[in-house]
Amino acid sequence: MRKRRDFRLTRGMQLGVIVMKVLELQLPEPTASKLHEAAERLGVSPEQLSILSIEEKLAQLDDEFRRSADYSLQKNANLYRRLA
Repeated sequence: MRKRRDFRLTRGMQLGVIVMKVLELQLPEPTASKLHEAAERLGVSPEQLSILSIEEKLAQLDDEFRRSADYSLQKNANLYRRLA
């Protein structure tokens, strides 16, 4: 069985507003090691790298959904007009 490391991600002060949300993750040891190594290379904490990575992925998912919805609307535009 793989060892797991626990991380607590918190977000502190931003523009005078305190945002307090805690997310605990259990990572397999190889993933935790990669996270620490990458964070060290980039000169940030593992928590900061995790937050940035999650935010980037969420933005990517939003973009993919928008592209997919736009494609579906364009592809079915004629059908929607006939049904209206």
